Amino acid sequence: MRFNDYFNEWLYAEDGYYATYKAIGKSGDFYTSVSTSKFFGGAIANHFIRRIDAGKLPEDTLIVEIGAHKGYLLADFIQFVYTLRPELLKSLRFAIIERFETLREIQSTYLRECFGDAVRIDHYGDLGELKADNAFVIANEIFDAFPCTLVYQGKEAVVTDHAIEWSDTVEPYTREIMERYGIEKGEIGLGYESFAAAMAGSFSRCEFVTFDYGDILPRNDFSARIYKEHQVFPLFEADLKALFKQSDITYDVHFKHLIDAFESEGFVNEKYATQMVALNDFGIVELLEILEKNVTYDHYLKEVGKVKTLLNPAFLGERFKMANFLKGWGD
Repeated sequence: MRFNDYFNEWLYAEDGYYATYKAIGKSGDFYTSVSTSKFFGGAIANHFIRRIDAGKLPEDTLIVEIGAHKGYLLADFIQFVYTLRPELLKSLRFAIIERFETLREIQSTYLRECFGDAVRIDHYGDLGELKADNAFVIANEIFDAFPCTLVYQGKEAVVTDHAIEWSDTVEPYTREIMERYGIEKGEIGLGYESFAAAMAGSFSRCEFVTFDYGDILPRNDFSARIYKEHQVFPLFEADLKALFKQSDITYDVHFKHLIDAFESEGFVNEKYATQMVALNDFGIVELLEILEKNVTYDHYLKEVGKVKTLLNPAFLGERFKMANFLKGWGD
């Protein structure tokens, strides 16, 4: 089978890695910005409130998270809205896009434990099921989980009995992307165009904020790797048969390809920045200043330490990037 089908089966088959809930953080296979600090979601909420205050989005905007895992990011977002502007919770609407029923149940249970009946959150299995006039959409680390194909010196990867081989038969789309971006070696993400089209079809007017690891230009090298209990296995050095469906497989996002896909659907890329720059622009330091006035100093220092991990260039601050897309905003 082609590598992208192998990748898809690894993560999304009925018994695939993402088909059931997996712990994230110390007890899981990897860390994310969401698992590192609640102020990640808090900074995004602060940015959203600024949009409301500037008249860019209405108070009945639909907030959507795609790829919500257990629901931590959306819960942090809601909690900070409640802290900073509680009256907005009377008018805002919330939704999660989640393909797996088992995860929808876990998310519903967690969010109900957090907010009871005070906040209603609707679930949808696919973007095509959702229509809204105004939406604010957030996603953390979803594009690194889009199926990808591998290319090397004009050939495309296939997998036979968990062994990667190279085929002279290259899919037309793969060849088009290789030629467009000058990719001779590495990963090509699949589905960016169809995802952008689905976003455009679902929302008349929206803002989409997404974070992921990667770079604006292709590396022209392999970044695909596997995470298992916080160990990192380069794809071509791993025991694929042993790790198949039992671990997370991922790769670096090519942001120029992603941005082009969204711009082809009428979106404007308002900003592309490192996570450090983006979270500072979103006011994460201001939120820490508010915290300092309302908690013990020990509690404050603990949260500062977590935020430093989000911002530090040596950790998540430079490795992760943010892309911010707008549709229907006019001038």
